[in-house]
Amino acid sequence: MLNYIWFGLMMIALIVGLINGTLTEVTNAAVNSAAVAVEIALGLIGIMAMWLGIMKIAEKGGLIKILARGIRPVARFLFPEIPDGHPAIGAMMMNITANWLGLGNAATPLGLKAMDQLQSLNPSADTATNSQITFLAINTASITFIPMTVIAVRAELGSANPFEIISTGIFASTCACIAAITASRLLQKLPSSRASNPMRNIKSAEKVVEND
Repeated sequence: MLNYIWFGLMMIALIVGLINGTLTEVTNAAVNSAAVAVEIALGLIGIMAMWLGIMKIAEKGGLIKILARGIRPVARFLFPEIPDGHPAIGAMMMNITANWLGLGNAATPLGLKAMDQLQSLNPSADTATNSQITFLAINTASITFIPMTVIAVRAELGSANPFEIISTGIFASTCACIAAITASRLLQKLPSSRASNPMRNIKSAEKVVEND
């Protein structure tokens, strides 16, 4: 889908440039923007490598497991389908921690790992569970306490105070995260969502066993 969107944007730019007689300017802007993108990416290598190393040390040192145990009550409320001690909890905690630090690029592979762990509990290959949907909502609209990637970009582009966005970033991301979780929880209660939940048969079987 994103490929179609980007292709559509490029075609619109070319058509508008052709109509306005500014096709040369559009081409030059595309080339210059590509060069700037490479410069920004190279400038981010250092800070990304540092935080990825810190995350790896935290994982190997057991800090992630400690944090996962600390958020277990919250995780049990948000992800009631996940058994206690399942690796998905730790994987999601790593992703959430990376998002808290504003490391979107670092959070992506961690999020894929967490989603793979969640899929191991999913009896369906083509339908997401409530836990997967909730995690995706949290990952997409995560609270960001230290937006390191944005700060690094601002510093790379010569901002006088690249850290001044922290307070507004925390407020905006907190509102977004609350809205995402609320929407996910409310939509899960709809009859259509309940009927399509791959875990519904497992829950029904568990209730039968408990009654017996």
